[in-house]
Amino acid sequence: MVKKKSERKEAWMRIIVGIISGLLLGIWRSLICILTIIHWFIVVFSGKRNKNIADFCEYWNTEFYKLTRYMTFETNKRPFPFSSLQRFNKFE
Repeated sequence: MVKKKSERKEAWMRIIVGIISGLLLGIWRSLICILTIIHWFIVVFSGKRNKNIADFCEYWNTEFYKLTRYMTFETNKRPFPFSSLQRFNKFE
């Protein structure tokens, strides 16, 4: 009975987390789109990628992936800003 109540509470919490994280990741996504275009020009003209820009974009990919997993009940680990930013690497 207690586990059922905690799962129900967590399900309601997903609405709040989804709205807040979704808004923040949406704003962040706009920045990523701009950086993608800038990075494309950097690669075209210099012939090599900028690792810092690529890594920054990877943080967004990771956080969006975490949000998707959380909202589909795959995991109970909350995404940004309800947890710390961590780079996801499935090979580590």
